[in-house]
Amino acid sequence: MDIKLSEVPTKEIFLGYQGKLIHTEQMSIAFWDVEQGATVPEHSHMNEQVMEVLEGEFELTVDGVTKVYKPGTLVVIPSYAKHGGKALTSCKLMDIFSPAREEYK
Repeated sequence: MDIKLSEVPTKEIFLGYQGKLIHTEQMSIAFWDVEQGATVPEHSHMNEQVMEVLEGEFELTVDGVTKVYKPGTLVVIPSYAKHGGKALTSCKLMDIFSPAREEYK
């Protein structure tokens, strides 16, 4: 399967988070364009998640520990870990979820 990211429709999952979402049987990949100041409230889910900041700076709290992430660092968020974040600048993020995020389909 070949996918042109430019042809994937954009969805706003959270206010200020425009995502291009790709799903396979076992995982979901999200490419986010995030407005400065946009937040994701603390939440948890069964899916393992790997986040990478592609551009900008993103503040992420995982299980009560807050760090600021810049391009080039991957963050592994375990299943059911409480997490939330805020875009300190305009950001481009990539999230990989396993298993697939059914609610994002």
